[in-house]
Amino acid sequence: MNARFIIAGAVILLASIGLVSTLMGDPLALLQRILIFAAIAGVIYFVFRKVMMGGKGKDKDQKAFLKAAKQSKKRYNKKTAAVKTKASAPNPFRKKSHRKKSQANLTVIEGKKNRKNRASL
Repeated sequence: MNARFIIAGAVILLASIGLVSTLMGDPLALLQRILIFAAIAGVIYFVFRKVMMGGKGKDKDQKAFLKAAKQSKKRYNKKTAAVKTKASAPNPFRKKSHRKKSQANLTVIEGKKNRKNRASL
């Protein structure tokens, strides 16, 4: 067996023995310790979260991002709703638009067709 596995098993065994003995001897003390641990963990979590956010600047950026995302979502929903209404109710009196011809002036250059390609030599 691996040494880590043995050490982890021993720690879990000792912790469970300590938990059972505390539960049998003084259950109120166990509850008090659990509540204190939860309170300390909560305080550390909120302090860590404030430090990671970096102050008020990032909070403003986050709010601005959420506002922009909301507006984008509204705009996208309007476009899809408009497309659905147009597709479901075509207007028979509407004239079809004619495509304009391309304005590009293209010419064909005649050359020697029996000439060998120099790149393949």
